[in-house]
Amino acid sequence: MATATLTAQTNGARSMGHMALHYKNPEEGPLAARLLAMLGYVQTQDLLLPSGTHFYRFVVDQRHHPRGDGIVYLSCVPDAQRDLMNAIHEALHVGTDNEHPAVGAMRQKMDEDPEYAFHYGTLLESLEDLETVFLALEDANRNDPELKGRLKLVYNRGLPGTAEVDTRLDASPIYKDVTRFAYGKHGVQAFLETDILSSGMLGETMILEFDYIFPGYSNHVLSVVEWA
Repeated sequence: MATATLTAQTNGARSMGHMALHYKNPEEGPLAARLLAMLGYVQTQDLLLPSGTHFYRFVVDQRHHPRGDGIVYLSCVPDAQRDLMNAIHEALHVGTDNEHPAVGAMRQKMDEDPEYAFHYGTLLESLEDLETVFLALEDANRNDPELKGRLKLVYNRGLPGTAEVDTRLDASPIYKDVTRFAYGKHGVQAFLETDILSSGMLGETMILEFDYIFPGYSNHVLSVVEWA
């Protein structure tokens, strides 16, 4: 059985500082920023760079506005990184009849499990807020001229067995028909994958995760990993 490694005692508290995200296309900076705002992030800066692209600062919650943590930076994929991704695409013949089989195999794993590779998670303290955000994303993916068809949404319920949690999720507008389950109990996950943002070895999409934990349970999906 694995055990946690003890670390040296520190004098002050720590927190997660920031995450740096990239949007793929230079002209889509404002669209990427609008998407982050739809997700509930609060924009605190929009800096127009000499390249003509936008550099944004967001915080996960208004309370982080003056702080040095809870920050999401958003900028365009740097030129050298774009050149490297293009070279990888060419070498692996991505999108052609000769595409390397490892590309399709990786995409299949990502389709099966959004947590398979790099992703960024945000914890919400209101299930109703999470439901409201993702209902709006569902509508945008159907009807928004700029976002239509570009938002892939996946939902995981917590493992069943706690009556009050199961009852609440059975009544949820987004979780009531979900048959996928997280690796733990007493919480839910919601994933957004979009080609507006770039991450991973191919730089094709980015996955953002949003979580809610039901209060009052020490064992939950973000504290204890379970296989079934």
